[in-house]
Amino acid sequence: MASSISHVVVAGSLCVAVKPKGSLLRLWLLGATCSVIPDLDAIGYWLGVPYGHFAGHRGITHSLAFAAVVGGLVVATCFRGEEWKAARFRLFVYLFLAGASHGILDAMTNGGLGVALFAPFDSARYFLPFRPIEVSPISISGFLTPRGVEILANEVIWVWLPFAIVASGFHLGRRWRSARKPVERS
Repeated sequence: MASSISHVVVAGSLCVAVKPKGSLLRLWLLGATCSVIPDLDAIGYWLGVPYGHFAGHRGITHSLAFAAVVGGLVVATCFRGEEWKAARFRLFVYLFLAGASHGILDAMTNGGLGVALFAPFDSARYFLPFRPIEVSPISISGFLTPRGVEILANEVIWVWLPFAIVASGFHLGRRWRSARKPVERS
């Protein structure tokens, strides 16, 4: 799996693209939560759920369907007010992408059994053809080693920098469009 840090970095970068009215921090926190919640399946390790099981690690919680359900539930519960009506679909797309990015990043790692991206409709585990991301340790202590530092450096190159470029592009594009708007005269 990619590290939780990288999942949150992706959610933050995608949040810049959405940039709704109101608290960007609130939306980023919700997106960050959607991006890491798939790893709750790690609880299965302690409960004896086998890795390759439907409910095991990288199973149903890493699927696109799970990302859609979680994104929909977050929009329905956190953006109920009338002031959010026009933005709900855009917010859903952001939260879905934040959640879906988890399985996609994990499918780009060089370890594990693959990701059940299409569960519950297809139980097969998939990897993407391009797998440059080093598989991450599950524990925090695993990052406090030279190998953990190497893994984070790998993620900086393959995840953080590309998504920083994407976020910068959206930010600059938004500034460029607002600078081109004609000035209203009274």
